[in-house]
Amino acid sequence: MTVSTVIGASADEVWALLRDFERMDAWFEGMPPSVIEDGLASTQVGCVRRIEVDGQVMARERLVALDDAARRQVYAVVESVFGLNGYTGTITVTPVTDGDRALVEWTGVFEADAADAEATAAMLRDSIYLPGLESLRKHLED
Repeated sequence: MTVSTVIGASADEVWALLRDFERMDAWFEGMPPSVIEDGLASTQVGCVRRIEVDGQVMARERLVALDDAARRQVYAVVESVFGLNGYTGTITVTPVTDGDRALVEWTGVFEADAADAEATAAMLRDSIYLPGLESLRKHLED
């Protein structure tokens, strides 16, 4: 599943925000702060981002790949209260050729049986991807 949007900011400006794996709360409205475990850098492949709410771990995600040339980040869920088995997410930023804008694509793949796949995809789309991309747009365009 992929959700995308065009944002009225340069690809470099958008990527500067997204490449910092720890600071999702800087652009995603309502996202609690996260912590990178074991003192690793937030751009170091292999680091783990822990997101907590009221002292409870909501998710732990590992940075699998970070490619500045391609403006692409790949991460995988290590642990989640949402039951996202085998989830891997990819965020890619591409310059738009007409104007100083950027195409942002957020793709996710996950393991689910047929009965749960549609509901899981809808939850990701409606609760994570769409609000996240809208928050990113507001942050950069306001």
